[in-house]
Amino acid sequence: MSRICDYCGKRPRVANNVSHANNRTKKWVYPNVQHMRYSCANDPKNKVHAGCICTKCLKASLVRKIV
Repeated sequence: MSRICDYCGKRPRVANNVSHANNRTKKWVYPNVQHMRYSCANDPKNKVHAGCICTKCLKASLVRKIV
């Protein structure tokens, strides 16, 4: 499964793990994406799509989950 949001394009990012001694090692930070059927909130035809949507888009009501 792809870890990219189909609506906003959010993708994995590289960040730093910082220890108490200020040592920095690279780590990946993944967005919380869920595979679901959805429709865009601003689409007047309410066309149903299927794909991966991040939970930030769901919480902001940018997309509607189709049950």
